[in-house]
Amino acid sequence: MSAPGGGDRGRTLITGMGLATPHGVDVEDFWAATRVGKNAIGPVTRFDASGYPARLAGEIRGFSAADHLPGRLVAQTDRVTQLALVAADRAFRDAGVAPGDLPANGMGVVTAAGSGGFEFGERELRKLWSLGANHVSAYQSFAWFPTANTGQIAIRSDSRGPNGVVVGDQAGGLDALGQARRLIRRGTGLVAAGGFEASLTPLGWTARLSTGLMSTSDDPDRAYLPFHPAARGYVPGEGGALLILEDERSALARGAATAHAELAGYSATLDPRPGSGREPGLRRAIELALADAGVAPAEVDVVFADAAGSPEPDAVEVAAVAGVFGPRAVPVTAPKTMIGRLQAGGAPVDVVTAVLAIREGLIPPTADAESATARELDLVVGRPRTASVGTALVLARGHGGFNSAVVLRAVD
Repeated sequence: MSAPGGGDRGRTLITGMGLATPHGVDVEDFWAATRVGKNAIGPVTRFDASGYPARLAGEIRGFSAADHLPGRLVAQTDRVTQLALVAADRAFRDAGVAPGDLPANGMGVVTAAGSGGFEFGERELRKLWSLGANHVSAYQSFAWFPTANTGQIAIRSDSRGPNGVVVGDQAGGLDALGQARRLIRRGTGLVAAGGFEASLTPLGWTARLSTGLMSTSDDPDRAYLPFHPAARGYVPGEGGALLILEDERSALARGAATAHAELAGYSATLDPRPGSGREPGLRRAIELALADAGVAPAEVDVVFADAAGSPEPDAVEVAAVAGVFGPRAVPVTAPKTMIGRLQAGGAPVDVVTAVLAIREGLIPPTADAESATARELDLVVGRPRTASVGTALVLARGHGGFNSAVVLRAVD
């Protein structure tokens, strides 16, 4: 890790990573499955989905919060917050930071969320309807709230600096990283940032179905096929990732042992009003993120696609990527096809995957049953591809017209 090369703003480094995904809660276990294209999508088991038109999901199977967190905290929190806390513990440990190591007001937390604590809230509402108000947990007052992840992580890590929550569906996870970088550039030394979702409940499932964007296939290997002629929607999943971001000077001053990558560029745009005739905002987000990083399109070694899984948004992404880089000019991959779209948690997981791709020099595949894909994309399909990865672009889009892009760069 070298010292910054001048200027008022040093680099923003990723010094710690933690996650919770259908491939497990350990980064190396996750990478071992992802790098070879292992599919974790299967039938829903967290509730009876047999009566719904969609019945597949990327679940985190075998996870018990009690194995990782104190009992009193388990009782106070929803599954999504428990996943976030476990990932946060691992991210701080990876960064070599423990509560008290840094000034509390010099540490912040920014997470992305959309659905909040669905499982906790739904359970307590059932108690209200069937047993009465006296049986509702007092923790219902905050466990369901989308800010719970940020609050609980901040309390557990003794982070009393600037904290916040952003909402932007799948794009929100990258927006949390972008906001963290802003805070670091304003003087906060360390910010934990990422996103998590866990809304695999009847109410959460119904809310997702209302968009009409979920796949109704019962074949785990063909249910989520972005950029494919058979694409008919996405498969939802649960989980997310938390990253420790630090100003390079601060990281050097505390003796940080590892810098996984640099968060070199970020941008966010909104799509225009439907029917306006204006171009969607994704291409502009890519161009702005590359400009922010000072990176030319030819310098990007891989693109981690948003991969909506439906013909129209997939066509928009193909046009944006091909328009910036040229047809088949850069490898494109969508490892989320192995675990599902995690909403606010999905893009931070893609960022972790991109960092691991940089580390190993290997692009993980898109879990696609066939190789028939959009001709304009060089989609990595079926098996991993060895490559020298120094710069990666991660894309994310949220329902309602949100677009975000992040550029990651290897640290010399």
